[in-house]
Amino acid sequence: MEPKEILAKMAGALGEDSWTALSEIGSEDHSGPFKVLIGTILSHRTRDERTAEATDRLFGKIKGVNELAEADPEEVARLIRGVGFYNVKSRRIIEVSRILRDRYGGKVPKSMKELLNLPSVGRKTANCVLVYGFKIDAIPVDTHVHRISNRLGIAHTKEPDETEEVLKAFFPRKLWKEVNDLFVRYGKAICRPVGPKCGVCPLREGCEYYMKIHC
Repeated sequence: MEPKEILAKMAGALGEDSWTALSEIGSEDHSGPFKVLIGTILSHRTRDERTAEATDRLFGKIKGVNELAEADPEEVARLIRGVGFYNVKSRRIIEVSRILRDRYGGKVPKSMKELLNLPSVGRKTANCVLVYGFKIDAIPVDTHVHRISNRLGIAHTKEPDETEEVLKAFFPRKLWKEVNDLFVRYGKAICRPVGPKCGVCPLREGCEYYMKIHC
């Protein structure tokens, strides 16, 4: 199956109410790379609904890098309560804000290398900032992207970083920005980690996982 066809079939199978927290944050008029960065850190081991709620509460009260850099950790923890490890994340996002203020003039860097130097930022988070914050071509690989890529047989990898490289070779660069959003939405709705809805999946005929389990 061709890369463009895979994405088109995924999109066609998803309902209009399907969404991800990062796509919502990145599409907001007042949003930017900083909000996407903080939202992505908050999203670690947290459901999208909780991430969106916590991010909205945080930025409804605290405006921008400088305010968050000087914020009280307990107040921040209260605002983001509901996300996983909110006490730890409170300290981390304050630390990140201080680094951005002191080293980068309050701006989020655009390079992968500089993003990876920030606390709590790995390749997935950095790629999310590039895609959703800066609209730069990249492929963030989370558990959904990794799982679906291997189930379909696009990748045969053990680590997300390996999957990222395979996907970059498989999908034309012009499609990179679409991959994470569609794969995540598809992973939540259809190609679920437990109880995947193979019967309604339009990709099943070319899916290695489906062929192994059902044929």
